[in-house]
Amino acid sequence: MYSTDLTDTRWQIIKRTLHLDERKRKHCLRSIWNAIFYLVKTGCQWRMLPVNFPKWQLVYYYYRKWVNGEHFDLLLDNLRNKERVKRGQKGKPSLGIMDSQTVRWGNNRSFNGIDE
Repeated sequence: MYSTDLTDTRWQIIKRTLHLDERKRKHCLRSIWNAIFYLVKTGCQWRMLPVNFPKWQLVYYYYRKWVNGEHFDLLLDNLRNKERVKRGQKGKPSLGIMDSQTVRWGNNRSFNGIDE
């Protein structure tokens, strides 16, 4: 058991939001989600995933599948909407603001050419 493991409540939210099916599998989807959260929190390499999780290849397969299917975006949208409603705002934002900032980096003198 790791501190990154899902609680029962959080797992139920993920299952409901993504409509995950309950078919028979060798490894349950909750253990795969726990492995992904472990990887994100610790920053370890895929191949260094502890042995009590499913094999890294399987975890990576589901991770790519869920990223390409925009499952993480759906979860974040759902979470953001709930948090906005809890704060007394509308679920969807009605306005967005973009800003840019100029940042100096490194030694910019190297960009000046010298003509001889």
